[in-house]
Amino acid sequence: MEGGQALNQAERVFLDGLRHHGWVDANLIIEFRFSHPPDQLPASVADLIALHPDVLVAAGPQAALALKSATATIPIVFVAVADPVRLGLVQSLSRPGGNITGITTNVPEDFFGKRVEILRELVPGASKIAILINPKNPMLYLVEETRSMARRLGIELLTVEAVTAEELDSAFASASAQNADAIIDFGDPLTYVEAARIIALAAKHRLPANYLFRVYANGGLSVYGADTADLFRRAGSFVDRILNGTKPSDLPVEQPTKFGLVINMKTAKTLGLTVPPSLLVRADEVIE
Repeated sequence: MEGGQALNQAERVFLDGLRHHGWVDANLIIEFRFSHPPDQLPASVADLIALHPDVLVAAGPQAALALKSATATIPIVFVAVADPVRLGLVQSLSRPGGNITGITTNVPEDFFGKRVEILRELVPGASKIAILINPKNPMLYLVEETRSMARRLGIELLTVEAVTAEELDSAFASASAQNADAIIDFGDPLTYVEAARIIALAAKHRLPANYLFRVYANGGLSVYGADTADLFRRAGSFVDRILNGTKPSDLPVEQPTKFGLVINMKTAKTLGLTVPPSLLVRADEVIE
């Protein structure tokens, strides 16, 4: 599990998904280990493997890769990994092979480019957009693939880095010092856990932002991404089938079915932004 030392909202939904399939405390023991702070991940993986569990669940690419490298026999279900094929977690979406399967955040083509375009509509004069990244996230090639698209829009993409919660402050200060017009949270277990801190930093530096996770909608300007809670709920179904004897290699990797754009009008007003009607029409949720 990713997260702080208490279960976050999406992880609690995963437990609801298991209960839906009839798994309760009387017939299932669930052990949680956390991968944050980041240096905790190796010990958490070792702890879980030593328990010889019937199935392992990993949220995010770092945890999924760590578990896969630790066992070739215990079934693993990953949640919220953008491109498990490219990462080498599975052979293909339809035929995962091996002991691992799960649910991706794989999304419409040029997904990252769409996030840049959303901010460009919110901040029409934007010429510099910072991207908040964790340099240890294995999915960063997506940023590089977006640079040329952004350039065609006349936008320079800057990257600012944070590996720990404390480094988020300097990352935002760096974006501000480089005169960024807006910021994109790339999306990482670290930033999922630190949503409240990041929303506060964006407000402090008056940076219009686009986020990946629905948890940011309370105070964050805009969110565009898969419904994380829905992914975790569906992970409960994978675990249920594995506990009932299905092999991970026989369970095709699934993709998101719920995807959404959220606009927070209160935050837009605080930042002095006018949200264009064309964007409001496309929004799945508008927070007044």
